[in-house]
Amino acid sequence: MTHQVVIVGAGFGGLAAAHGLAGADVRITIMDQRNHHLFQPLLYQVATASLATSEIAWPIRHLVRKRKEVTTLLGVVTGIDTDNRCVLLEDGGTAKYDTLVLATGARHAYFGHDEWEPYAPGLKTLEDATSIRRRILLSLEHAERETDPGRRAALLTFVIVGGGPTGVELAGAIVELAHENLPEEYRHIDTRKARVVLIEAGPRILPSFTEDLSAYAHASLERLGVEIQLGQAVRECSAAGVIYGDQPLAAKVILWAAGVRASSAAAWAGLPADNAGRVRVEPDLTAPGHPEIFVIGDTATISAWHGKPVPGIAPAAKQQGAHVARSIRMRLRGDTRPRPFRYQHSGNLATIGKRAAVIDFGWIKMRGRLAWWIWGLAHIYFLIGVRNRLAVALSWLWIYATGSRNACLITQGEPRPPVGPV
Repeated sequence: MTHQVVIVGAGFGGLAAAHGLAGADVRITIMDQRNHHLFQPLLYQVATASLATSEIAWPIRHLVRKRKEVTTLLGVVTGIDTDNRCVLLEDGGTAKYDTLVLATGARHAYFGHDEWEPYAPGLKTLEDATSIRRRILLSLEHAERETDPGRRAALLTFVIVGGGPTGVELAGAIVELAHENLPEEYRHIDTRKARVVLIEAGPRILPSFTEDLSAYAHASLERLGVEIQLGQAVRECSAAGVIYGDQPLAAKVILWAAGVRASSAAAWAGLPADNAGRVRVEPDLTAPGHPEIFVIGDTATISAWHGKPVPGIAPAAKQQGAHVARSIRMRLRGDTRPRPFRYQHSGNLATIGKRAAVIDFGWIKMRGRLAWWIWGLAHIYFLIGVRNRLAVALSWLWIYATGSRNACLITQGEPRPPVGPV
């Protein structure tokens, strides 16, 4: 009987596992609660009106259309019956497996303050990105009509909580949007007076980079007009704004980039997890006590990088997915020896607006305009399909040359009541 592999999650890790099993004697079922694979590193550009959603997301079915051994299911997983090796779905459906790969990713975490989420959304999905874009553009629209100086100032204040790569990239993109791209489009406000405030609880932004690159990013953001507040954690988020340290700041747009929490995969199967909900996997990426279950990407935690935890980034998830595929292939040949995973770090990259970036490959560090071009080429290379690579490249060149962002669309509005008889 053909070996049944179920992959839950069609992110970087899940698709890498499926790709690595091409040609193997298996039947694969890919399950996801969304019908698309998302290129998350460029999600902030959808949120800030640089790219359209279709340029960084692709239907899963289309990606595996030529793989006749692959079945794609749209559904929400609610549990795993490890005794009967069965995945349980919200609608009552099930999927049997011989090998299970959990690659379900992560969501933003609020450090015990989940009540902040309505006021400070995070950025993990397309829905998050278009919702954030809506908040940013609506705040500018409301400021255009606001006559009270205090309320107008709050509408023109954008707060980003968290100074990692996502927070830095959001801050740079928003300040350029307001200060460079939109001034000629409004008549009653000067969008160049918009404040973009980046709040980081630690002593510096981009803590995963070296101190010199972190300092360069700090100075570059300030040159763009971003206000950076360090060493003060956010104590409150509300409709009125934020309180960081003892300082209140009135703001109508707050964006959360301060932390992540793994999906509920550990709870589904009763697996041991850390404080962020990530499964503490064995050296070969299997779940403790369940060699038939692999856990990868942001769903797992493992110290396989010179004794340090593997970072939660796309290249790591892809390497883990490829490792799982190799392990399954060896098992099918009768070799069941566990093979420890070893992460090969390919470097850290972060962009600062449309003119600068920082790159740390370990053996070489770069900053400035050349780093920005290398950052762009690297991201274009990893996009799926020639059409999407061309579309993103042309969008960036257009914005770079003209300053015009054609994706400034306010969508996901509330449905309006019908007018007249229907």
